[in-house]
Amino acid sequence: MAQNHGKDVDIFQLLEEDSEQRTKEKREQLLKSIGVEELFEDGSIEIDASTCDGVECKLCIKACPTNALYWGSGKVGIVEELCVFCTACVLSCIVDGCIKVKRKRADGEVEEFSSPAQALRLQHKINTRKRRGRAESRMEWERELPSLPRMRPLPPLLRRHRYSRP
Repeated sequence: MAQNHGKDVDIFQLLEEDSEQRTKEKREQLLKSIGVEELFEDGSIEIDASTCDGVECKLCIKACPTNALYWGSGKVGIVEELCVFCTACVLSCIVDGCIKVKRKRADGEVEEFSSPAQALRLQHKINTRKRRGRAESRMEWERELPSLPRMRPLPPLLRRHRYSRP
């Protein structure tokens, strides 16, 4: 009989953690093999089969950069280990609300979108945040620079005369 040294061990939790770790390692290997960098900590993707017009278009499958979407058994399927939760499939889908993506950034922010308009607004917000950060760091850098002497204007003889049409 196994001895319990004062600690309760939940075998199911240990098995689940081990399974999650193996899944994460497998995902890293798959993404590395196709040269894709993981940008989001966690995420999920769902395709509403009742609204999907995949039989006619298959645009999301063509747009997926990691081939996480495929056509099988009369519907669009997902290989979750390959999905990087980008916006490509949602942007290419002709039906709003058909593909729902939920993703978590490293800073803990959760983003959800299911239409091209939502995905574009999200991209705009992200790009604005990046531009603002670059501008703020540039202004901070300029404040830290020692003030440089200003150059004097050139004497009138050395200035080029302005071109004027006759």
